[in-house]
Amino acid sequence: MKRSLVISAVTAIAVTVLGSAAAVGSPAAGRTYYVAPAGSDSAAGTPAAPWASIAHAQSVVQPGDTVYFRGGTYGYSHANSGCKSQTDRVDAITLSRSGSSGNLITYAAYPGERPVFDFSKVKDNCRIKGFDVTGNWIHLKGLEVQGVPQNNNLNHESWGIWISGSDNVFELINAHNNMGPGLFIQDGGDNLVLNCDSHDNYDPHTSNGAGQSADGFGAHISANHPGNVFRGDRAWWNSDDGFDLINAFSSVTIENSWTWRNGYLPESTTPAPAGNGNGFKAGGYGGVYVSNGAKHTVRDSVAFDNKVSGFYANHHTIANDYFNNTAYGNHPDFNMLGINSSGKAVGLGNLRNNIAYTGTLLSNMSGTNASYNSWNLGVSLSDSQFRSVSTSGWDGPRQADGSLPVLPNLRLAANSSLIDKGANVGLPYNGKAPDLGAFEF
Repeated sequence: MKRSLVISAVTAIAVTVLGSAAAVGSPAAGRTYYVAPAGSDSAAGTPAAPWASIAHAQSVVQPGDTVYFRGGTYGYSHANSGCKSQTDRVDAITLSRSGSSGNLITYAAYPGERPVFDFSKVKDNCRIKGFDVTGNWIHLKGLEVQGVPQNNNLNHESWGIWISGSDNVFELINAHNNMGPGLFIQDGGDNLVLNCDSHDNYDPHTSNGAGQSADGFGAHISANHPGNVFRGDRAWWNSDDGFDLINAFSSVTIENSWTWRNGYLPESTTPAPAGNGNGFKAGGYGGVYVSNGAKHTVRDSVAFDNKVSGFYANHHTIANDYFNNTAYGNHPDFNMLGINSSGKAVGLGNLRNNIAYTGTLLSNMSGTNASYNSWNLGVSLSDSQFRSVSTSGWDGPRQADGSLPVLPNLRLAANSSLIDKGANVGLPYNGKAPDLGAFEF
């Protein structure tokens, strides 16, 4: 299958970009400890005598160590420091101890079990981070993060996981029902967000309007922090956007990811009062031109049934790369609204091998570098081009290795005229040419 070759190439890219942090499946040899909801921090940290808290585990671990969390709920009622003001930021959990290259500190779900970090009872009256990851070379795997609250309406949002360190891996995280973004990269470089889900996040008390700031995933990083990658991730039913790269001054890559039904109240078709509702918001700097903007890449990804755009340039200042993506039923599917140095709205984007089908197809395309896409090849689109156009099942169970489920949805049918109609953009393919869309036949 062609897609297996593409995934192999992407994995190779990740190893180059992320160095040792990309070896997510093979933690270096070190000590192994255990934590359980009914444990005790005065215990030995063994399977028979587990600790009770991640804070105590961090006080002990060294680079290369692994901490397993047994299934159950780890509840929090307060942050680890007090609010200095109602607009202050506080952490329930701070992970500041760093691993090292090739010796990550790993905090992981015990195999086959479900540890849930529940922050819904945190009462601190300011902005709250469930996890604040300030350290480097840390690996979080298989943890569920839920319920981070907003306790006043003076702030924009709280966060499930906030990241400012570098060379970290976040794998199989399930962040949901937080009053702000599920996972947010504030700063740092070479972080990998792998096979994670972020959904049903809604910020009812945000100061700039209910729903305005609860994205699935965000990366708003400063300059000189390249290499942040979102891979194999899903974002759905978030009140704002699925993926949001606004104010990112270093390049970000989003690949092999899906996003749908953003901009609505969770589990409904009721628009969030102030939520935007884009699938992939790939940049922008608040609607103004900046001279040091960063170029982002979105590839091999799917956006459908979002309240507004599937793929959105958001007044970006540089032409991003949008390669091999599928947009279905968005409004519009691709909106390449950019801005030039004179502050004028222009179309910006390099688009190859993309599919736009149903909904409103395109907006702000004048000025873009677009070719070999479904809309400029003279190809007539219909449901018969695909094995299925179902919008159900996308949130189904992942495969055993954590990768996205294999669905017939929006995959090309055997007789599709979109097969071998693309252009070579540097990714491996079989046949005469790449296929169009996120899934090679």
